[in-house]
Amino acid sequence: MDINTLVKLTSRAWSLKILALLHAKVPGRQAPLLAATDASRTAFAASLSHLIELGMIERNPGHGHPLRPEFRLTPFGTEAATIASKIITTARSEDEIRLLRKSWTVPVLALTGTPHRFSAIKSGLTIITDRALSSSLHQLEAQNWIRRDIHTAERMPFPTYQAVNTGMAINRAVGFTL
Repeated sequence: MDINTLVKLTSRAWSLKILALLHAKVPGRQAPLLAATDASRTAFAASLSHLIELGMIERNPGHGHPLRPEFRLTPFGTEAATIASKIITTARSEDEIRLLRKSWTVPVLALTGTPHRFSAIKSGLTIITDRALSSSLHQLEAQNWIRRDIHTAERMPFPTYQAVNTGMAINRAVGFTL
């Protein structure tokens, strides 16, 4: 999966969880999926529609009622669901799951398998703002998923960021390098 697809996928809070549930063979109807995510109906519906637009899930033809359709993974969605399942299973607490639902958490971790400067991460995520990247890095550092090191060997000291602990496990699950 390329970084742009990952950014689009994680732009909705419940997309990863829905894919992971479908990967775990939870029935593809809205009621079981909604109950398993603990999402609000509005947020769940937005994430479900988003996954359909991305071509990761589709209505299962011949199954379900028109008002209560059944969904299934597409071939592209099956690949994404495998990655989503690996990512979701790394989270151990509710705080970690909440952090995974944030838009930029997974894409930032995907790019920080090796130490990178702020500007390199920003160029890898072309549409992220400085403020959003800075906020994400601070949150990930507070969760101990990113380590910030200051390099003083050069005239101007500069920080680098690298995924550690659970952040590195998520990086490996995504399998993307900058």
